Amino acid sequence: MATSRSAHTVWSGNLQSGSGQVSLDTSGIGTYDVTWKARSEEAGGKTSPEELIAAAHSSCFSMAFSLALSEEGKTADRIETKAEVDFVPGEGITAIRLILNASIPDIDDADFQRLAESAKTGCPVSQALAGVKSITLEATLQS
Repeated sequence: MATSRSAHTVWSGNLQSGSGQVSLDTSGIGTYDVTWKARSEEAGGKTSPEELIAAAHSSCFSMAFSLALSEEGKTADRIETKAEVDFVPGEGITAIRLILNASIPDIDDADFQRLAESAKTGCPVSQALAGVKSITLEATLQS
């Protein structure tokens, strides 16, 4: 069965000096200020589409990696994924870096790397972002 999630944004003013608020409707967990300056310069306590994409990508990848592990009979003690999304005005999103640090009992580095790459490819958010020129993965297995 398919699920649907929603958010909405209310914007006032022009791009450069205007501002908006994005609300996470399905969860109801918050409304966040968004501005062009927060997107193209410093965040200054506000969010951006790219930060929201980073949140979506890091959580989706972590879930996909957890699934890949479980399909091999493995369970992680800890999976920490950071997503860094680069935005260049006039060009758009130019790169995404996934940085994985995980602690997993009884796995060798070759299997860890293979499963991490598989999760990167299989993650629905990675698939949705396939138009991004560069999506890289740096995976570190903690001992």
